[in-house]
Amino acid sequence: MASEMQRYDTNEDDEEMRMDVKEEDDEDDDDEEKNAAMHAMTGFDGVHGSSSSNSFQHHQQYQEQPTPGGSRRCRPLEEKERTKLRERQRRAITAKILAGLRRHGNYNLRVRADINDVIAALAREAGWVVLPDGTTFPSRSQPQGTGTAGGTPTTMVTSSSSHIPTQHTPPASLKGMPSGFQNTADQSACQIKSVFVPTSSPYDSSSTTRSQTSAMVADGRDTQNDPFLVGSVDSIDKQVVDMHTKLQERDFAGTPYIPVYVMLPLGVTNMKSELVDADGLVKQLRVLKSVNVDGVMVDCWWGIVEANAPQQYNWNGYKRLFQVVREHKLKIKVVMSFHECGGNIGDDVCIPLPHWVSEIGHCCRGVTEEKIKITAFEILVFSLEKICLSCCTRHIRFAFKSFRVEFDEFFEDGIISMVEVGLGPCGELRYPSNPVKHGWRYPGVGEFQCYDQYLLKSLRKAAEARGHSSWARGPDNAGSYNSRPQETGYFCDGGDYDGYYGRFFLNWYSQVLIDHADRVLSLAKLAFDGTCIAAKLSGIHWWYKTASHAAELTAGFYNPSNRDGYVVIAAMLKKHGAALNFKCAEMSMLEQAVDFSEALGDPEGLAWQVLNAAWDVSLPVCSENALLCHDRGGYNCLLEKAKPLNDPDGKHIFAFTYLRLSPLLMDGQNYMEFERFVKRMHGEAVLEFQS
Repeated sequence: MASEMQRYDTNEDDEEMRMDVKEEDDEDDDDEEKNAAMHAMTGFDGVHGSSSSNSFQHHQQYQEQPTPGGSRRCRPLEEKERTKLRERQRRAITAKILAGLRRHGNYNLRVRADINDVIAALAREAGWVVLPDGTTFPSRSQPQGTGTAGGTPTTMVTSSSSHIPTQHTPPASLKGMPSGFQNTADQSACQIKSVFVPTSSPYDSSSTTRSQTSAMVADGRDTQNDPFLVGSVDSIDKQVVDMHTKLQERDFAGTPYIPVYVMLPLGVTNMKSELVDADGLVKQLRVLKSVNVDGVMVDCWWGIVEANAPQQYNWNGYKRLFQVVREHKLKIKVVMSFHECGGNIGDDVCIPLPHWVSEIGHCCRGVTEEKIKITAFEILVFSLEKICLSCCTRHIRFAFKSFRVEFDEFFEDGIISMVEVGLGPCGELRYPSNPVKHGWRYPGVGEFQCYDQYLLKSLRKAAEARGHSSWARGPDNAGSYNSRPQETGYFCDGGDYDGYYGRFFLNWYSQVLIDHADRVLSLAKLAFDGTCIAAKLSGIHWWYKTASHAAELTAGFYNPSNRDGYVVIAAMLKKHGAALNFKCAEMSMLEQAVDFSEALGDPEGLAWQVLNAAWDVSLPVCSENALLCHDRGGYNCLLEKAKPLNDPDGKHIFAFTYLRLSPLLMDGQNYMEFERFVKRMHGEAVLEFQS
């Protein structure tokens, strides 16, 4: 279906749009003449109609009044012109929507389709059944009521294919079927059956409805500034809300208790290690405590506490913060953040690395930062740790020890419930393969980070041990940050990644990452004995449906379609008794205003693979939302991922962290929805679904 729709180029779509508008205008004129003749013969009033039964069209009824002389008063000419202008604008919008869906999507729409056809196509893709009369209901249930009090059938519509119900069982095979066959099979199913029936949850996720609808309808345009589109989008949003209030939620009463933490702002302490706005923080903590939040998460930034010189620590701001949190009887999750803050998505403050770290990095690695394009500490972590122990591991060990001694009373009282150890960029276990500040843009495959002298030396030793000294090199055909897999000789189908050299290199590259985490977690286990430690794993979901999984490979996850790269990571974490924090776990297909189809991404498939790898070795899994969430649909998605409905062993995450504390969270309806979400995470009964 995709190939059929993509045959329409820009010129053809624009020409079709102009022809549709012109032809329908001509038909409108003919209809007016026919209606006028009918009124003259029959002598009764009529309603001015339209060639399409569009639910977004506002019909204005004009009733002709008889005059004393027996003649009829016709509508003023300017009224007719205004009506025709509105019709032209509406049809222009419709034509643009149809052109965009045909050009960029897999929608088999007839040539003279209208908005009703568009809504029906979107609803069917979301797993709903749309009958010819417009009656709409979930594919695995009966129609939601056969009528209203007056006997009129109830019609429900959905606005976007982004509201695909969340799957509760993992795909039949995550690795067994090549992505090309999967895509073909999916498209064939849509063409033959016309209705896609996924394993659905009891509700439709409708998080970030406005942004998703805008992205789908306007094809990436700013609808708020477009007078032709904003009315239609507002109407779609209203119908989505009307539909959403009629859907039944899953009851989480009696389900396992999952503690809920709230992440504090990135800049809760300043660069002088002083608590910022203590009074405001106290008020917010009181509100969190009133809704029974279990605790807060806070980043302890290396660039703040050890900014001036090695082993000169300033914990004053964090000590005051921890005291305030303890006074409110809340728990604390601490993130030992050895990365810099600023330049990443969601960063609203800038906290650089200690200046002395950069000096050590330039001294030791022997290459320029412009060539490597990553920060000094990230180079230290991945390149020097095993060779220059005095430059890296020693500083990490001292930082852990200082923190444990300084906050001993909080450990002893159980106020600090977990320590998450930063293992790379953004605190995640991965290579800095896709840095936004250096030009990477979604969905680029990223770049391998193995071209400094120390990693090349390690690679040379591994190649010589294998007996192939010519393999002591990094790939030279893997493209650049923003390449696509098929544009490279390394990641394309049948590319070098799956050859003898490719498998050797990827095994070495991923093992360096795992060994790094193994050493750092060993230090953390010694320093924080008796307290749960954790590691954050990044969710690199783009290109997951390709054979190579290119973006995962450059990030250090050796996880192509014929190999499970997360089992080894889970085993390493199990060795240290560490928990896994996976922040991609709540993302469902098309939940963001991101074109997953273009990047062949699959957040759902990735989440199931990672969670199953962890749960298979009884590894505790905690999670946090990767996207800003304030609405009920988004919370429902988080709940479903936290407590899977169909898991035969009743597995669930053991803690959840909400991202993040802000005035917006405390605002009116947002606050009420968050309170309801916390109760459901705790397994408490809540009121029935309300609008």
